[in-house]
Amino acid sequence: MPINPDQGSTGGGATVTITGTGLAGATEVRFGNKSAAITASTPTSVSVVAPSGAGVVDATVSTPAGTSNPEPFYYLPPPVIVAVVPSSGPLAGGETVTVTGRGLATTTSVAFGATEVTPTVVSDSQLTVVSPAHTAGAVSLVVTALGGTATASGTFNFVGPPTATGFSPLTGLPAGGTLVGITGTHLSTTTGVTFGGVPATFAVLSDTEVAAIAPAHSLGAVTIAVTTTGGSATAPGVFLYLIG
Repeated sequence: MPINPDQGSTGGGATVTITGTGLAGATEVRFGNKSAAITASTPTSVSVVAPSGAGVVDATVSTPAGTSNPEPFYYLPPPVIVAVVPSSGPLAGGETVTVTGRGLATTTSVAFGATEVTPTVVSDSQLTVVSPAHTAGAVSLVVTALGGTATASGTFNFVGPPTATGFSPLTGLPAGGTLVGITGTHLSTTTGVTFGGVPATFAVLSDTEVAAIAPAHSLGAVTIAVTTTGGSATAPGVFLYLIG
């Protein structure tokens, strides 16, 4: 006598269908010692709303002819979100986001605000999901699993593409080490700064300024590029590596 689904939240509420034969006139469906509300019944199936419970219980159907053999039903605790990395992404979507926590194995959807997407479940403690396209701003991230729902403690921020409007000073030594201030917009989620393609050590000062230490480079002119979770931007002009 198959039961589908055979798992549900400890809080109850799952719509469960039990199929078999001789189910006409079902009078009661029990999950352990609790009765479930019958919503539909035919000679071959009974649909119910699972009551609250815990652990593994026997589900049975009673009819005027007797009681069915038991089928196991598994109560699952609600999921828990511990971390969301990264916590921001571009307006166009496409950012692969890793969610870690507990009770994630039965996750059916992840919502970024009002937009639901289907995740890839890696294990009971991890899943990945690709962020959807969205307007700029912060939204809640909610995981829905058979055990219930969980909302991340922080928000997921959809950020616009950055701009790099300028930098100072304009020159530095080939050995590197020059502290360069880069100005622009949407810089708070900066993940990388390069000088002529060479990665530089950097620190985010604000949404409009990043400080970077020019890396070692051969003599000549190079461009400075900034990469954020919203995209990339190249500053106007060139940075000159000169012999002092």
